[in-house]
Amino acid sequence: MSIPLDKLIDKEGNIYEMTCVAIKEANIISSTNVKDEIEESGEKIVSHVLTQVLNDEIKYSIEEK
Repeated sequence: MSIPLDKLIDKEGNIYEMTCVAIKEANIISSTNVKDEIEESGEKIVSHVLTQVLNDEIKYSIEEK
């Protein structure tokens, strides 16, 4: 599976924030056994996580500092 560019282009909101969330989630997944399941299905971890973020399957909030 590749990065869903059409959804990325059409997505409302802060793309930078969504990308940061995807990167952090990909780092978490790559250090677990879930990584193996994703790779065995032929997907790349970043593409998988970015698709989840764009489909609102991963909920996140920005913490004010």
